[in-house]
Amino acid sequence: MVFALGTSALADGAPHAGIGDPHLNVVPRTAEEAARIAAITGPATDFTAAQRFEQNPAGAATVRATANGDAFSLPSGNMPFEGELDFRLGDGLFRKLWVSSPSSTLASDGLGPLYNARSCQSCHIKDGRGHPPEGPQDTALSLFLRVSIPGGEEDAIAEIEDYIATLPEPTYGLQMQDFAVQGFRAEYKLGVTYQEEVVTLADGTEVSLRHPTYRAENLGYGPLHPDAMLSPRVAPQMIGLGLLEAIPAADILANADPDDLDGDGISGRANLVWSHEYDQVMLGRFGLKAGSPTIREQSASAFVGDIGISNPLFTAGAGECTDLQTDCLAAIHGDGDARVFELDQNGLDLVTFYSRNLAVPARRNVNDVDVLRGKQVFHDSGCAACHTPNFVTHRLEDRPEQSFQLIWPHSDMLLHDMGEGLADHRPEARATGTEWRTAPLWGIGLTKTVSDHTYFLHDGRARSLLEAVLWHGGEAQAARIKVVELPAEDREALIKYLESL
Repeated sequence: MVFALGTSALADGAPHAGIGDPHLNVVPRTAEEAARIAAITGPATDFTAAQRFEQNPAGAATVRATANGDAFSLPSGNMPFEGELDFRLGDGLFRKLWVSSPSSTLASDGLGPLYNARSCQSCHIKDGRGHPPEGPQDTALSLFLRVSIPGGEEDAIAEIEDYIATLPEPTYGLQMQDFAVQGFRAEYKLGVTYQEEVVTLADGTEVSLRHPTYRAENLGYGPLHPDAMLSPRVAPQMIGLGLLEAIPAADILANADPDDLDGDGISGRANLVWSHEYDQVMLGRFGLKAGSPTIREQSASAFVGDIGISNPLFTAGAGECTDLQTDCLAAIHGDGDARVFELDQNGLDLVTFYSRNLAVPARRNVNDVDVLRGKQVFHDSGCAACHTPNFVTHRLEDRPEQSFQLIWPHSDMLLHDMGEGLADHRPEARATGTEWRTAPLWGIGLTKTVSDHTYFLHDGRARSLLEAVLWHGGEAQAARIKVVELPAEDREALIKYLESL
């Protein structure tokens, strides 16, 4: 089946054949429900008080915001009792430290041989966001380099119009691993340096932005291909993923305007990807460029790429080893016993359930005068054009935690051109080298509490929320200019609003 969706199909509101939600057991909305949803998700117009239900960004799945590092590690607030054991078991697998083969601990062996981390929790620290190396002695444990080379027409996916063909780098694959088990060489060591640039705001305030330069140093298996494209990626926070997965694809696609037909300067595009799980084209939702369609597929890909753990979706016992890394391919791996794969189907199901149900904490200070003023600045500056405040999820028969919830992720889940300043120049499916998925903002004000840092954007270059805003370019350039021109009290109110999310 061919789903050749060009820009006109995404912009004119026509049905999006084939790009539905095959991963969800959906109960269709009634006309009455559709009308209620349209009314409650309309744009904010009154900034004198919080909107109804705004304090609960995950609907009934919201949990109380705790003032400690476990704020992102709680289960959905509306989880049935019988789901709590699966959540805890998934948590155990998320935290598990894998060991190399052969090992007497058969349920935990299979690490590598090349890897970026020994557990999911090692990168998604306390289920929050990772960070770049903090000084020469710090490892890049929660930041790694994606890598690929340009492909040709024969490498394109014909079912996806505007697909940008790429290929794995011949020696190093699709991502570079900076650790290896005993007897093997790591693929590289990350090198990063920064150059400071001072930006002066309209009121004279000076803000320093750091421009990073990344290097793949100490290459363990020879030089990179001359056309290699490298993209640094910091591990994102994990909260609310199941709710993002439950947003109807049609609602996300309805906001796409790739040709900017409404003339507002915002040209959101859907990333369409090939699903290994469903063997069809699907809407990309997860990852910094929306390169993965489901939580299960994203999790399975991370297991094989980050840890070197085979699973039912990505079955290579050697993980990310390439054909040129023959010793790695010949190494002893942990699959082939009663598990079949190093992470079996039951294990993948549990990790998926855990990842789907990490809860979003409640908003703080939603009726504070400064927060409400910051909310108005957020809307007046144009931030809400991409950071769409709210959606209503599908009504789901088998996922009560995510079923028919009014949620406030502050993301349209679409790709936007963010300008040269943030470009990695590495395409991913339909995403160009300057496009990124709009990052959800829920929980962003608790980053310091959970992760003990305030590093933001895809590579952690921004050291504060204001720096993150000032890095916005491309489609967000007009909003950035408005923020630069704000009086100090409005700018501070905007930051307070973001910190309340």
